[in-house]
Amino acid sequence: MGSILIALTGLSAVIWLYLLVARHGFWRSDQRLTDAPAPPTWPRVVAAVPARDEAETIEACVRSLASQDYPGDLRIVVVDDSSRDATASIVKQVAESAERPVTVVSGSPLAAGWTGKLWALDQGVRAAANDADFLWFTDADIVHEPGVLRGLVAKAMSENRALVSLMVRLRCEGFWERILIPAFVFFFQKLYPFAAINDSTSRVAGAAGGCVLIRREALEAIGGLATIRDRLIDDCALAKAVKSTGRPIWLGLADDSCSLRAYDRLEDIWDMVARTAFTQLDHSWAKLAGTVVGMVLLYLLPVLVVLTAPLHHIWTAAGLGALTWILMSLAYTPTLAYYRRPPLLGVIGLPLAGLLYTAMTVSSAWRHLAGRGGRWKDRHYESLTQRP
Repeated sequence: MGSILIALTGLSAVIWLYLLVARHGFWRSDQRLTDAPAPPTWPRVVAAVPARDEAETIEACVRSLASQDYPGDLRIVVVDDSSRDATASIVKQVAESAERPVTVVSGSPLAAGWTGKLWALDQGVRAAANDADFLWFTDADIVHEPGVLRGLVAKAMSENRALVSLMVRLRCEGFWERILIPAFVFFFQKLYPFAAINDSTSRVAGAAGGCVLIRREALEAIGGLATIRDRLIDDCALAKAVKSTGRPIWLGLADDSCSLRAYDRLEDIWDMVARTAFTQLDHSWAKLAGTVVGMVLLYLLPVLVVLTAPLHHIWTAAGLGALTWILMSLAYTPTLAYYRRPPLLGVIGLPLAGLLYTAMTVSSAWRHLAGRGGRWKDRHYESLTQRP
């Protein structure tokens, strides 16, 4: 038993060394939107915002879009996706005094085979017609500082990127947000290393749906949003479709864009993750088993070995566990710094987050088995064919 425990703990340490050295430096959290040269002429941009029951945040979102200091033409299209609250009327009120043109589109009933967000965005794209060189997809709970669009367009134009995306800063104030939100971003970066996404020679593709700037011609080249109409993880599907055409893309962490959506309860974050986690695994039970084993090996075993060392006196395993625990804590530090949280939070916070996210993933699979997967805002998408 002792030799097996030593071997498993040693394997965990080796994997963490690999992640630190050879996983495209995902843990550094260093892919940021920096100043880029201004283009000779600024292209026309239409911001498309899908909104369903977003009365609490839509005003702040639209005002931040209308206040962009973008030198070119910018028009804002908000698609009211059958909201049951005052979303549409709030946008219309904002439009009366907005610095940029704001249009409210009353969304059509959800078409068969589409997810709600993509159906709303598609209507926004059609409303933009040929008035846009770029389309800016952003969520209704996100606010952007005035220079964000200027930076996105400059990045896309100076580097000839077909798609430029920012993972906006999620709210991280409540107890569960502090434990789980930085870990969510850390895990996302590990799964989709930003540096690899931004390397045109790499096949890795990803985006963050809260802030995506895409060239209209690049969207048309992949057949429009209809190509990914049934995807629950639509942002990464869009990025993959664009990059597969040979067009370079870019993804970074946002410094000046943030989400207003609160996740005060554990249940809120649990539902967010469980909605798509099993879809991310292609509804594969083998991948689920591998994920659970991998999460236990990486995040739980080293901690358990160290904490229980006095009981079984396997000090070699405890030493390896302590080394691994230190490595994972160091890897997590830049993400905590991004969220302005102390490094010590990672010592216990990351293993706890690993445990909870593993449980959420298993819960996602259970919901799928029970026919309750893919639910979002009173809509059920489990029947859609989720193509890889």
